[in-house]
Amino acid sequence: MIEVHHLNESRSRRITWMLEELGLPYDVITYQRDAKTRLAPPELMQIHPLGKAPVLRDNGEVLIESGAIIEYLARQYGNGRFAPAMGTPDYNRYIQFLHYAEGSAMLPLMLKLYVGFLGEAGAPLQPRIQSELANHLGYLNAELTHRDYFVGNELSGADVQISFVAQMAVKFAGRDTYPNLSRFVEMIEARPAYQRAMGKSGA
Repeated sequence: MIEVHHLNESRSRRITWMLEELGLPYDVITYQRDAKTRLAPPELMQIHPLGKAPVLRDNGEVLIESGAIIEYLARQYGNGRFAPAMGTPDYNRYIQFLHYAEGSAMLPLMLKLYVGFLGEAGAPLQPRIQSELANHLGYLNAELTHRDYFVGNELSGADVQISFVAQMAVKFAGRDTYPNLSRFVEMIEARPAYQRAMGKSGA
C-alpha cells in the first residue's frame, strides 16, 4: 500500500490528488504542525531525516520532493497518462513546468508569506516581491491564454504540480487579476479526483 505522509497546511494535497487521478489505493498518515513554531513534529523525521512533507513510501522506497514524487507516480503507474512521451516538445515543456513550480515560481510566493509576518520591518522588500510576483504570475496567466492546461490537451503531472502556485495567485491577487489562472483553478478544483483528495487530506 502506498503511504502519503501528510503535514497539515502543506502542499501534500497535490500528491493525494495525483493518486486519486491515477485511481491508486493509498493511506494518508497525517502530522500536525506545532501551534507555536508551525514546524513539523519530530515523528516526521522518523520517515525522512529532513522532517518535511510530502513524503511518499511505496514498496519500501521513500521519496521526497513533490515534483519527484509526481514524476515517479506518472512513470510507475500512469501507463502513458499524465506525462508526454520522452523526446517530444511536450515532454520538454512538461519537465520545465514540473520544476518551475517549486523553483522560480514558488520563491516570490514564499517571500510574500514570510516577509508579511515581519510587518513594517519587511516593507522595504515588498516592492521587489510584488514585482517578482507580477512577473511570474503574469507569465503563467499568459501561458493559459489559448489553452486549458499547461501541457498538451489534458491534465498532466505538471498541472498537478503547478496547481498550488495558481491557487496562491488567486488567493493573493484575487480572481480578476489573473483570469486564466482563476479559470484553471476553478477547473481543477471541480475535478472529482481533486474533491476526493480534499476529503481525505483536507484543505
